[in-house]
Amino acid sequence: MRIGILGLGRIGAFHAETLSGLDVVESLVVTDPFADAAKAAAERFGAEVADSPEALLAAGVDGIVVAAATDAHPALILAGVEAGVPVFCEKPVAKTMTEGVEVLKAVEGSDVPVQIGYNRRFDAGFVAARAAVQAGELGTLHTVRSTTLDPAPPPAAYVAASGGIFRDCSVHDFDIIRWVTGREVSEVYAVGGNRGADYIREAGDADTTGAVLTLDDGTIAVVSNSRHNGRGHDVRMELHGFDDSIAVGLENKLPLRSVEPGVTFPAGTPHDFFMDRFTAAYRAELAAFTEVVSGTRPSPCTVVDALEAGWIAEACTLSLKEHRPVRIEEVRTV
Repeated sequence: MRIGILGLGRIGAFHAETLSGLDVVESLVVTDPFADAAKAAAERFGAEVADSPEALLAAGVDGIVVAAATDAHPALILAGVEAGVPVFCEKPVAKTMTEGVEVLKAVEGSDVPVQIGYNRRFDAGFVAARAAVQAGELGTLHTVRSTTLDPAPPPAAYVAASGGIFRDCSVHDFDIIRWVTGREVSEVYAVGGNRGADYIREAGDADTTGAVLTLDDGTIAVVSNSRHNGRGHDVRMELHGFDDSIAVGLENKLPLRSVEPGVTFPAGTPHDFFMDRFTAAYRAELAAFTEVVSGTRPSPCTVVDALEAGWIAEACTLSLKEHRPVRIEEVRTV
């Protein structure tokens, strides 16, 4: 199998390394606006360099991985679909929901699969949690808690272009809540504050947020996010039902310190970055994409799935701004 990678920044280079380690991937073709980035990846992974996305698509690739800047996602997704080449694209589908809806309308009816990169769907803990919910092991679900805490804020330039913490960080929690519970979000209420980097406040964003989501069956989901978690990268989920309760992320690299007498858990070195926390999930995600390319499985995360998480982010952004509950139907345009 021959896979093309468009964009060789941090995540693109990481994907190149992962793909080069998959037996089914025989060769890589890479392209990046910065020639040195493409050259470095080619030398490291034995990849072929294409001087443009068009040249890459003409190089006989079986599938493409879009890891370019968000602004380029719509055009690259559509270029792949129009060329009849299966597409994996890192989230989000587009910078705005309006553009995302345009992509959805453009790919509707096509038999070319598109997979959007929400890697938590491939993490062993989240997979097990979903299976437990589907099997009815928890009984009636009443509370979900989802947490994403970053060890340090991203650069000012990233924050200024990100669209806000709900759209670039919390959206992972929103997607995984939908996926694990199998339910949709009907209403949100969000709060936020700034206790750290001034440039986040100056960008009109919050560095720490909380959101209460009401699911369509009455389950309450509480989402907690922050750009400042000095102990490490903390991603967890709790699911509480009438019959049982389970947790994802309670393992020895959990970046949390117990002060209970005699308790030594967690005993490992804390996760310090999302690539550390989700290395195995990224590998499983891209392995799944090779199955999508080969036609042996449908896309495990469609454009529709990605937009559903996006509507929740839009509702939370509006809720924080207007200090009120917001129903998803207020922001949804399709």
